[in-house]
Amino acid sequence: MPDIIANFLAATPIVKFNMLIIGIFSVCFLYQAVFLVIGVVCGEYRYPKAKRLHRYAFFIAAHNEEAVIANLVRSIREQDYPDELMDVFVVADACTDDTARVAREAGAIVYERNDLARKGKSWVMDFGFQRILAEYPGRYEGFFIFDADNLVSPEYTTIMNDAFDAGYLAVTGYRNSKNFGSSWVSAANATAYLREARFLNNARMICGTSCAVSGSGYLVSAKIIEAMGGWKFHTLTEDIQFSTFCALEGVRIAYAPAEFFDEQPVKFAASWKQRMRWTKGFYQVIFTYGKQFPKAIFARRRFAAYDMFCVLIPGNLLTLISILANGTFLIVGLLSHGFLATDAEIQACLQSIVNTFIALYQAYFVIGIVTTFFERKHIHKAKPWRLLLNVFTFPLFMCTYIPLIVAALFLKVDWVPTQHNLSMTLDDVVGEAR
Repeated sequence: MPDIIANFLAATPIVKFNMLIIGIFSVCFLYQAVFLVIGVVCGEYRYPKAKRLHRYAFFIAAHNEEAVIANLVRSIREQDYPDELMDVFVVADACTDDTARVAREAGAIVYERNDLARKGKSWVMDFGFQRILAEYPGRYEGFFIFDADNLVSPEYTTIMNDAFDAGYLAVTGYRNSKNFGSSWVSAANATAYLREARFLNNARMICGTSCAVSGSGYLVSAKIIEAMGGWKFHTLTEDIQFSTFCALEGVRIAYAPAEFFDEQPVKFAASWKQRMRWTKGFYQVIFTYGKQFPKAIFARRRFAAYDMFCVLIPGNLLTLISILANGTFLIVGLLSHGFLATDAEIQACLQSIVNTFIALYQAYFVIGIVTTFFERKHIHKAKPWRLLLNVFTFPLFMCTYIPLIVAALFLKVDWVPTQHNLSMTLDDVVGEAR
């Protein structure tokens, strides 16, 4: 340790800066490498069989989803869980197609909403939950939140019920994808979610800390919905806002290996737009809860709060800061012809930029290989060449978050619904794997 301190004090300013960035990055993200090892070594978390079957409501927000909504409702109805203990609610939000009719014919209870002033899934959830609480008081013990493009596996609710019966107030499931093999973009997105399930949420569960809900496929106790009188998280990423709230308040979100599927963007432009909204939403959550993190992390010693803080402040942001600082020093040094920076310092800046990109690519390359190998049984109908190519393109896709975090910081981002046109049944997705 004395040698490290001595080397730091003797270093030039830019070298000190790079050493500091490496130190901060290690403190913030080394634990995720530990999670990766835990996910490999410990396998999948399992619950004891539930002592009681609970009653649930499935909540689906839908905007012009006539192509996919019926498949989701039917997949819910076809589960191995007692049908009389499940009701499906669809809120057809400002629809100009036949979403409402198709959902009713599939067996859902449908509410129609036409509030153009309050756009976004969170407002649809608030509207729907308030209606359900008023019309069915005390009927449901928990609410499942889904998007219209999702599909659920036959044993999904049974597995989630095991976790809910264990006493958790919120449970997130295993998010898989309907169209891994459609393009390099859909494959990369799918890989990210497979990694999130096995090597983040599953590892968190094994370690006894709180998990994070993501988009859809999660369960929230009626006690929370009733206490809020609806849904009160209205940033662009209401799921991450809810996860952050739980981490700060000490409400542990559980993970259960209950598989469901959603549709991934096929085109890069669609993925960029979607991730731009997510990144902007992360900033909104940080601005909303930023002052509460120090108390939760240091005074209350909640690792989940530290974990969520690291999720909200992505490693790509530190990477960007490092690249910008070294790039600026490099340009100024070159223009000054050695007056403001020595040749050794210029060389160090250039080497730091190159090493940053290499290290980032290598990290995501390892994550891609490990995820693909250990979760290969969850990857359906993808050709071998797509799996192999994805190992190399996944890191490139993840690196595109670097310009995203800059653009989202300065650009105005509004909630825009994602169009889903991939009409698939569960048999279409998994085929003989069932």
